[in-house]
Amino acid sequence: MARNISVGINWQGALDYKALIARVKIADAVGVHSAWVPEAWGRDAFTILALLADRTTKIQLGTAIVNTYSRTPAAMAQHFATLDELSGGRMIIGLGTSGPQVIEHFHGVKFDPPLTRMKEYVEIINTLMRNEPLKHSGKVFNLQRGFTLRFTPVRDHIPIYLATLNAKSVKLTAEVADGWLPVMIPLPNLTNEIAALRKLSVAAGRPANVLSVRAPGAVTVTKNIDKARAESAGTLAFYIGRMGTFYAEQLTRHGYGEAVQAIKKGWDVNSRAATESVPANLIDATSCAGSVEACIERIHAQAESGVDLHPVHVDAQDPREYEQTLTKLVG
Repeated sequence: MARNISVGINWQGALDYKALIARVKIADAVGVHSAWVPEAWGRDAFTILALLADRTTKIQLGTAIVNTYSRTPAAMAQHFATLDELSGGRMIIGLGTSGPQVIEHFHGVKFDPPLTRMKEYVEIINTLMRNEPLKHSGKVFNLQRGFTLRFTPVRDHIPIYLATLNAKSVKLTAEVADGWLPVMIPLPNLTNEIAALRKLSVAAGRPANVLSVRAPGAVTVTKNIDKARAESAGTLAFYIGRMGTFYAEQLTRHGYGEAVQAIKKGWDVNSRAATESVPANLIDATSCAGSVEACIERIHAQAESGVDLHPVHVDAQDPREYEQTLTKLVG
């Protein structure tokens, strides 16, 4: 049985667009489930998605994530409806609130109230996809003129995945979303977290398995394991120490409070000290780097925890090696 594998796109630094398109076309050909384009304070997601939509045929395409502040919900609906038309109905909407560091100091928009805003975004996007008159009376948006999109969307519903962390936002995910994009949940805790999400879905009157869950961390097929682990440590250190309180609180809740405090103290010195403060057990719990076989074993462990979709990264420059590795991962 094939595994649902996803690939991600780099949002920062140098990018060879021809190589990117070639790789996603390979992923498309070998049966990879989806390609996800992030957006933070680098490249925008929608331009890249338009390129990929035009150059692929089967692979689903998603945002992981676009935030609910820098564009209005109607603008989001326009973007996704257009891309869904261009791709022949292959889009996935990945939404998150991001955090005050990015929203207030990059976009210049006040961060509050994130949960209410997320809920209203989902409602408004869904209304416009159904081609219904947009009349919305909310705490954030009051839209009463009854606008509709001036073209018929390919689908009357595009799946919406929410990136959520705390209890209230995960509850909202269970109530209104089609998928969950969890972040920084250690593997030993993943079974309980997904089971809790399923219970919330049932409590909301929905089927237990109505939501697809993407794994909170990627597996990396690589021969340079030390380099991959160092990159994982750097990412953890950055998000814990420099991206507000959400990620630090998340890992503290999952039993890594001492590690979080050590990493924060490391930042008092410099980024290198913070990265070196990330313990090996936290790297192991939130990521995996190694051979194809080791990564498949990790994917199986994630699936046993309730994960439906598995992000992967293949560290291979040669297109043939990249294709062969993805083929093995898909199974």
